[in-house]
Amino acid sequence: MSREIVFVLLYFYDYHNGFYYCLQEYSYMLTPGRANYRYFIDLSFNGTAYHGWQVQPNAISVQQMLAEALATLLKEDTELTGSGRTDTGVHALNYTAHFQTLNSPEQINEMDLVYKLNRILPHDIAIQQIRQVKPDAHARFSALSRSYDYIICRKKDPFMVNRAWLMERPLDYDTMQEVSQKLLQYEDFESFSRSNTQVNNYLCNVTSASWRQEGHLWIFNIEANRFLRNMVRAIVGTIADVGLKKISPSQFDAIVESKNRSNAGYSVPGCGLYFLGAEYEDGIFVK
Repeated sequence: MSREIVFVLLYFYDYHNGFYYCLQEYSYMLTPGRANYRYFIDLSFNGTAYHGWQVQPNAISVQQMLAEALATLLKEDTELTGSGRTDTGVHALNYTAHFQTLNSPEQINEMDLVYKLNRILPHDIAIQQIRQVKPDAHARFSALSRSYDYIICRKKDPFMVNRAWLMERPLDYDTMQEVSQKLLQYEDFESFSRSNTQVNNYLCNVTSASWRQEGHLWIFNIEANRFLRNMVRAIVGTIADVGLKKISPSQFDAIVESKNRSNAGYSVPGCGLYFLGAEYEDGIFVK
């Protein structure tokens, strides 16, 4: 049966410079005479064994494992688009991706897809739910905000291996809390972005950033409309430098304003980073 390829161009408007930029071109297949359905799939994963979410040429990724499982059960090639990249070793509590299929919601329920996916996927990937969305809903570009936790383990704990950054040196918690609030004052985070990243700008609207203590775990939480590659790990590394008294709060400001990655702290290990989830408008879901 022949299929029609639909191409979609997504644009971003830069209010500062007055230009439109093409963010992404993507395509999906339509089968004439048959309905095509789009779904959001929510999953959790322990990222220790994976080279991030996105498919890599010579490494195992979460996207690869899930796409293969879907293709096996749906008996059709299935392309997955995630809500964002994650680096090697990074975990996710509620990660969202979307996929297109010929299977209706009734068929998805009848085949008990969530249950069967969880039976064939590795133990470190778990499917939470599958929800039908409108045809133009996009896991990445429809997201209103995203949030992360970063966990610092303040003493040796065998149960937190590969799940937190072990940092036993003295840290000034109050000053770290103070500088985290400064992030809400800025919108350009080039200083915390991986070098040579292909983005049109480094603007992010950080709506919250704070630390909390749970026993010997110090947890940094941050929420924003978007994140740059390596951004959270670089921010935590720089705030840790403040806690270690390597730099002062005013020097932290200067680092952000410099828009120079080499001035910021090092990227803390990926094992302590958790993608908590993305928020979407209720209107994109098919009730």
